[in-house]
Amino acid sequence: MVKAADRAKNPARSSVWLEERAARSGGGPAGLDRDRIVVAAIRMLDEEGLAKFSMRKLATDLGVTAMSLYWYVDTKDDILEYAMDSVYGEIDLAAVDAAGDWRDRIRLLALDYRRMLVRHGWMSPSAGQYLNIGPNSVAVVQKIHDTIAETGLPTDRWPGATSAVFQFVYGYGTLEAQFARRAAETGMSQDEYYVDAVNAFRDDPALAERIEGLRDILDERTSHDNLSVVWDRDFDYALDVLIAGIEVLVDREK
Repeated sequence: MVKAADRAKNPARSSVWLEERAARSGGGPAGLDRDRIVVAAIRMLDEEGLAKFSMRKLATDLGVTAMSLYWYVDTKDDILEYAMDSVYGEIDLAAVDAAGDWRDRIRLLALDYRRMLVRHGWMSPSAGQYLNIGPNSVAVVQKIHDTIAETGLPTDRWPGATSAVFQFVYGYGTLEAQFARRAAETGMSQDEYYVDAVNAFRDDPALAERIEGLRDILDERTSHDNLSVVWDRDFDYALDVLIAGIEVLVDREK
């Protein structure tokens, strides 16, 4: 059994996917298994966020004692790693395989990754704390690797191209998820919150003059009835820019 203190001693090798776990038979609560725990954990994380997640609250949600959870997992970190890998499974790799060429595959991978980050706002802060080496995560990474390899870039350029596309997606999805949560916490729609926030500093005499040079872009962005249209439009265009950049660099390398 790996304790939290043991993980802290060797964080580079601490992962539920690297630990040999003794088979446990009998004695567990009726109707409870690891899959049910993970599903409940994801639901709680989606609704309440990472900061409010605890073994005690999860056990209450499942109608069991906190100690019952430890029959299936050793630490809260275990649950988070299982939950993270589960949501990586939401990325539709079969659709990626069926796509026309590497450009279409990049777009599908990027869009599904972004949507996953937005659906699960706790994923972004969690991803950097764990190794992300579960089966679904590895399958996604492998698909990204294979797709970048198909671009025609030299091998030593693959990591940079991967970072350009998917770190952009990570950042975009993270901001989108945080904005959605912030709007929800205020009880406003995203559209209401955005317009109200923009007008708040536009109406402030001390700030109005300083942001005068941004007036055109602010007018454009607040002219849409649905903020999701702006999120999608800007994401698609940024992705087009990145793909076009890869095409240019491939030609340059020839």
